[in-house]
Amino acid sequence: MLRIHFTGDDLARTVLADEPDALWEVSISLHRLQRRDAGVVFGPWRSRILSRIPTSIRLLSSLAPARGYCPDFLTPARGASRAAQMEALRSTGRSTIRAELREFRRQNPKLHLPSWCARLAEGDSETLGRLAHTADAYFDACLTPYWDRIRAQVHRDRTRRLAVLADGGWEALFRMLHPSARWSHPVLELDYPVDQDMHLQGRGLVLQPSFFCRYNVTSLLDPRLPPVLVHPIDHDPGWALPAGARAEANPLAVLLGATRAQLLEAVANGAATTRQLARLAHTTPPNASRHLTALREAALLRSHRHRNTVLHTVTPLGVALLNGQQPQLPA
Repeated sequence: MLRIHFTGDDLARTVLADEPDALWEVSISLHRLQRRDAGVVFGPWRSRILSRIPTSIRLLSSLAPARGYCPDFLTPARGASRAAQMEALRSTGRSTIRAELREFRRQNPKLHLPSWCARLAEGDSETLGRLAHTADAYFDACLTPYWDRIRAQVHRDRTRRLAVLADGGWEALFRMLHPSARWSHPVLELDYPVDQDMHLQGRGLVLQPSFFCRYNVTSLLDPRLPPVLVHPIDHDPGWALPAGARAEANPLAVLLGATRAQLLEAVANGAATTRQLARLAHTTPPNASRHLTALREAALLRSHRHRNTVLHTVTPLGVALLNGQQPQLPA
């Protein structure tokens, strides 16, 4: 059980991260590779990237096992750029590494750390550099080709959660994090592999969506680190397919047509102007404008003029349709 203790100031300082976190996705995607689960959602991605995985991946997978504790230093500097995160990883202090490797042994007694971890614990910068280089190479080979799609899915999920927050407040949002979530002010409880208490102490909480997180929430162990709760999102099962195959597999495209489905998804993911939307849907602005008019007439989006530009936003009905929910039709 994970118990998150809020003070009076913490809800005001709790935020929904607006981007996927590169190193959390590296770590959690390695769980998916090793566990070989969630085949419908991640199977196509796994089959496409197996031949691209760097040969040095065991450096990472030995510290990010399929199940169990993963050292906090592998996921540093939340909210920083990927380059800054990699530099933070390379700069991890020896005392931190030693403490977290001891914790790894304690929490994963059936796993054996490889011999090179002794050099890591002694502060060998070359070994730590190789670990960071492997994380970077793995990201480039296995995540970069899909990163735009991953970001789009995270953005769409965040838009849906913000709508729930606006309508139902924090309690409604917390219930969305996981089926086990229970909010009894001032404590949020969630099922967790170990028994852990997180005291926010006025620091607030970052709700970090993770694309590759599938079944359970996760977090950092060290109470001195900025509080973060990593949670799964809803997925489009065809996300890893080539563009043409995704369109054929997308039931929304069958209902609306491929171009209108692309436009509606792009609006929900934050694109706002007709020109931006046309570019994302690979069509001309006049053709995009015609399709956007049809979507507006169907109450799936709203449009308003700002100076010389028309801006588009998705409606609650449009969000419900994108998320496969039973929509509340307008009167």
